[in-house]
Formats: sequence, C-alpha cells, structure tokens
Amino acid sequence: MKIELKTRDGGWNPYIAGGLAGILAVVSAFATTRLLGSTSYLGASTTFVRFAGFLQSLVAAERVELNEYFERTGVTVNWQFMLVIGIFFGALISSLTDKSFRLEKVPPLWSEYVGTSIFKRALWAFTGGIVAMIGARMASGCPSGHGLSGTMQLSVSAFVALAMFFGCGLIVANLFYRKRTGKITINNGGGKE
Repeated sequence: MKIELKTRDGGWNPYIAGGLAGILAVVSAFATTRLLGSTSYLGASTTFVRFAGFLQSLVAAERVELNEYFERTGVTVNWQFMLVIGIFFGALISSLTDKSFRLEKVPPLWSEYVGTSIFKRALWAFTGGIVAMIGARMASGCPSGHGLSGTMQLSVSAFVALAMFFGCGLIVANLFYRKRTGKITINNGGGKE
C-alpha cells in the first residue's frame, strides 16, 4: 500500500498532516514540561489574551498592572506566542508549496451561500472570533489545547470541550451553509457535490 503525500485536489494528506501534528504535540509537551519547566501544553487562546494585554499596556499600563489575570499570567512574548506566529507562516508556506494560495476578498463558499459583501463577511468573521475567544476562555482552552494536549492526556474535560467545539461547529455550519432546498451540499474538492 502506497501512502500519497497529496490528495487528488493537491492538498496535503490529512493522515500525514495529523501524524505530524501529533508528533508536534508530543515534542511540545516534552519541551515545555521537561526543558522549560512549565505546566502549559500546546494551545493558542491564552496568547491572544496576553497580546491584548500587551496592546493595552501601551496605552494604559496601570490598568494592566492592576489586572488580577495579568498579575497571575503575565504579559509576555513566550513560546505560545511564537507558536501562533508559526501557525501563520506554516499555513502560508504550506499553501505556497501545494499551490493553493490565493487572495480572496470573500471565499467562494461564503459568496455562494451568504453573499459577496466584504463588510458582511468581515463583520461575521470578527463576531465569530469574539464568540470563539469567549468560548475558549470559558472552556479553559482552545480547540488545539483541548483537542491535542488535553486528549493526549486523556482528560475528560478535554473530550467534553472537543465534543462541544465540533457539535457547535456543525450546528453553525448547518445554519450558514444550508441551501434553500434544506440540504447541505458542500463541495469537498472531490469534483462532485
């Protein structure tokens, strides 16, 4: 049996990508706990909160200093911040190497189901980001933290949070991408709907 590195549409093989993400999670857990002496694992949501604190410290440093959360966690550029930067550049490099990179004002799927308004797309993306961040803070972690690090440790809360992330994602996708026929017909790149 030959394992293909690419899918039929030119994307990365999800099994190879998933395996590499698993290796990254194990190396990350080892590096952060054994080498850095930290108790935090692979995740990204805390980075955005710390970055918001960093931006606030530029205009109102005294408020950040008095903030109980930032007293406990600090406003630092650490390995998790670098991870988020690496996610951006890794995705860019990946899309450039598989030739799927393109600049889009509005993605085709969104355009087909919701419309071509750039403002509407930006407003929904911004609102979705806020809701996702609030959810990640309420769940004490983001999908990468719970999905990779938490499940790797067989944490019950991680499995519950991951099920909620996927369940809510399915509901929202169903609401947004349902055609007037009442059925979801999203083209997955395989050529047929």
